[in-house]
Amino acid sequence: MRLRTGWVRNAGLIQRTVSAVPLALHLAALASLLVAAVCAGLIAYDVARRPQHMWIMNVAWPVCALFGGVLVLLAYVRVGRAPEPSRSGQGHEGSHDHGVSSMAVSVGKGALHCGSGCTLGDIIAEWIAVLIPAVAVAFGWHWLFAEKIFAVWVLDFLLAFGFGVAFQYFAIKPMRDITVREGILQALKADTASLIAWQLGMYGAMALAHFWLFPEMIGTELKVASVEFWFTMQIAMICGFVTAYPVNWWLIRAGVKEEM
Repeated sequence: MRLRTGWVRNAGLIQRTVSAVPLALHLAALASLLVAAVCAGLIAYDVARRPQHMWIMNVAWPVCALFGGVLVLLAYVRVGRAPEPSRSGQGHEGSHDHGVSSMAVSVGKGALHCGSGCTLGDIIAEWIAVLIPAVAVAFGWHWLFAEKIFAVWVLDFLLAFGFGVAFQYFAIKPMRDITVREGILQALKADTASLIAWQLGMYGAMALAHFWLFPEMIGTELKVASVEFWFTMQIAMICGFVTAYPVNWWLIRAGVKEEM
């Protein structure tokens, strides 16, 4: 049985009590994170043996598995796994079905490619803000935002944008005979709208959990140093994928972003 949020009188003062996280939620969060870690490890092991044609996807697939877990693992096995070189070295064989590749698959890969940069940026930003609180202050906590989460989101976005553009550059540059400067400009053009769409989906889900679900419905604070926070972040990243998917469809259709 869980405790609920309430009010108690203590030494003449009225204080607010905070309930503990329900055990079922804690165990579900822990299980989800462990499964995702295993899926990421399996993909990382496999891409080391069967590298992707576009090397940046060697990073993107396992990173995305950190939030997508079994769903990303299944997508990798079905449409993302590189063919295995034959023993003779003359051909390839494997379970990867190139015929499955379609616009829907290309858009999904493009969204995940964007999401991997967002994921790395968000993970790094959240832990930096925990370990070095002055960083959150530098990005607006107390003097611009009353809530720390908004200051961390500024850092989240900057890091995610940096990783996203870098990942996009390494996807575009090998495909086009262009200079480094042109590659960076093309990466900015291709990734900006996708990244904004992803972050909006992620921020929306995290805001819902931070300001309503946990304090009002569960009666506790959503803290970064908890499995519940990162479980919520997994769900938020999936929301980011959903909001970024139609944007990536439009970018690929318009020729702004390469098919993957």
